[in-house]
Amino acid sequence: MSNFELALWSFPVLLILIFIRIPIALAMLAVGFGGSYMVLGSPLMMMNQLKTLTYGTFSNYSYSIIPLFLLMGQFATLSGMSASLFRAAESFLGHRRGGVAMSAIGACAGFGAICGSSLATAATMGQVALPELRRYGYPGSLSTGALAAGGTLGILIPPSVILVIYAILAEQNIEKLFVAALIPGILAAAGYMIAISIWVRVSPNAATVRPRVPWSERMVALGKVWPVLTIFLVVVGGIYLGFFTPTEAAAVGAAGTGLISVASGQMSWDKLKQAILSTASSTAMIFLIILGAGLYNSFLALTQLPQLSSAWVAEQGLNPWLILTAVLVMYLVFGCIMDSLSMVLLTVPIIYPIMSVLDFGMSPNDFGLWFGILVLIVVEVGLITPPVGMNLFIINSMARDIPIGQTYRGAMPFVLTDMIRVVILTAFPAITLSLVWLIDYLVP
Repeated sequence: MSNFELALWSFPVLLILIFIRIPIALAMLAVGFGGSYMVLGSPLMMMNQLKTLTYGTFSNYSYSIIPLFLLMGQFATLSGMSASLFRAAESFLGHRRGGVAMSAIGACAGFGAICGSSLATAATMGQVALPELRRYGYPGSLSTGALAAGGTLGILIPPSVILVIYAILAEQNIEKLFVAALIPGILAAAGYMIAISIWVRVSPNAATVRPRVPWSERMVALGKVWPVLTIFLVVVGGIYLGFFTPTEAAAVGAAGTGLISVASGQMSWDKLKQAILSTASSTAMIFLIILGAGLYNSFLALTQLPQLSSAWVAEQGLNPWLILTAVLVMYLVFGCIMDSLSMVLLTVPIIYPIMSVLDFGMSPNDFGLWFGILVLIVVEVGLITPPVGMNLFIINSMARDIPIGQTYRGAMPFVLTDMIRVVILTAFPAITLSLVWLIDYLVP
């Protein structure tokens, strides 16, 4: 068996290990180590590489942004900001048909601006919004489906941990990726609200309408979300205006969120310890996956799979848009069986070199930004598609009286809106890139 064939066979082996519930990090470590041993014929080089790869990976300054953004999200989660966001959104939208579910989507988008994690957004907003959705008679399928979909905004609305990792892997500008994600994120939230509006009109008994809130109460509720807006503007604005590097902005955001939590009286000593321990646990899990993906990708580099695949695709003369469509479909399929972080770490080092040699009529930098947002969106869809839609399981665990089948069905209208959004953003790259171009023009 040639090295190229060995690399191809490693994919089904890896998927089988994941299917039998071997943790993804350990599965990638095992396949990467075993495959490298078969290529080199000795474990000594891999043992040495494992030592150097571990230090080389975790001493990378760029990765320090991950625990800082996670800590910012933990502070936001434990400080009650999610409840303020939901109440503000509900005061403006709750009186409309399907308005409470729309409010949950709006609050998820706002919380995603200071969290960066889809799972944390889904879990936090689920605790806040589920009781209200039950109170106003929303069916279980709509309630859980809307919250699971809203949770995906946590990785699309910047700052986003997945975008940071993509930027490192594809050597792209983190600041511009954050800006490029804004319009697709707004489109996602609007699409989910439209799906809810259509749902409650097709099924008029799906929800009751809550009383209209006076404007005076709306302004009071809106005034309580100033910390979220302030943190978002400081972090994202500070990055793009050159006041901070992305890592410095993450540190400022984490410190600012923590101070606001303390000043509001929401942060106790126990909550602080919980935030730090949860951040440490999540960081350790992410870093172990990064290490596993690094070892597996080292094995693929030994077999020259990325280089040979890029050369083969370039020689075929296939339509670049056809290849892009196939890649996006592949991500959608993989999203049904793998978590988003593992999928990005596993595929971007292989797929990006292949796609970057194709001609899409734009500069390499613009292509890197546009392709990264498309990858992020289709990865996001995987969070609400069975059988391994992590957001679906998180929300369903909070509503154990609702069968998981209803949650699956409830997510389907939102998956459809995601598909429409992917088609639009693929067909019109300027939608994603326009804000980047505008800011580059205004702030040269």
